Amino acid sequence: MPVVELKGVTKEYMLGTTKVEALRGVDLEIERGEFLAVAGPSGSGKSTMLNMFGCIDVPTAGTVRIDGTDVAGLNDKELTRYRREKVGFIFQSFNLIPVLNVYENIEFPLLLKKNLTKKEREAIVMRFVEEVGLSDRLKNKPTELSGGQRQRVAIARALVTNPLIILADEPTANLDSATGTKIVELMRQINEIEKTTFIFSTHDAHIMREARRLVQILDGRIVDAGTSRAKEA
Repeated sequence: MPVVELKGVTKEYMLGTTKVEALRGVDLEIERGEFLAVAGPSGSGKSTMLNMFGCIDVPTAGTVRIDGTDVAGLNDKELTRYRREKVGFIFQSFNLIPVLNVYENIEFPLLLKKNLTKKEREAIVMRFVEEVGLSDRLKNKPTELSGGQRQRVAIARALVTNPLIILADEPTANLDSATGTKIVELMRQINEIEKTTFIFSTHDAHIMREARRLVQILDGRIVDAGTSRAKEA
C-alpha cells in the first residue's frame, strides 16, 4: 500500500479576482521508504503538492490518502494529531526556536507525547543528535550555530517522532553548495538507515541527482512521475 496517494487532485484558490489553478488533476503514488524529489519552476504547484502531503491544505477536488487514510474525512483536531504523529517538516528557514538550545529544540515535539518519560525522551533525542553529528553542540542556541548545523537540528527535530514521512521544502536554499551537499548526503543516509520516506520540493540540482525518484511538475500537472531507481555504488 502506498504511504501517499493522490487521485485526481485539483487545487484552486482566488488571488484577488483571479482564479488560480495550483494543481490540475494530479495522480501520484509514493511508496514507503522512497527518497523522492518534486521539481518544477516557481509557480508550478510543487509547494501546493507538498501541502497536500502534509495535510496542511485540502484539495478542491480529488482524494488524498496518507497511510491508507482519506484525510478529507478528518476534522481539524484529527488533522493536527495526524500531522504531529505522521509527518515531519524541514524548512529552508530552519524554523528553530531561538530561546531553546539544540537539545531543547530537538526534544520539543516529544513534549506533546504525554506517554513518554523524561528518560525516554532523552534516549530518543540523543539517538538523533548523534545521527546528525551534533553531540558537541547540545547547549548551543541557534544563533551560535552555522546554517548547516541549524539544518541538522531541524532534521533531528523532524525525525524524533518517528514519522512516516519527512517533507523538506527547499531544505538547502539558505546553504552554500558544499554545506547543502553534506546535508543532502546526511538525509540520504538517514533514509537508508531509518527507512523513513523523504519527499523534497526543490530547485536544487544536487537533490534531483541524489533522489531515488524525480517527479517533475509544470503548471499544476505532473509531466514526469519518474521511476524508482537504486543508487549506483
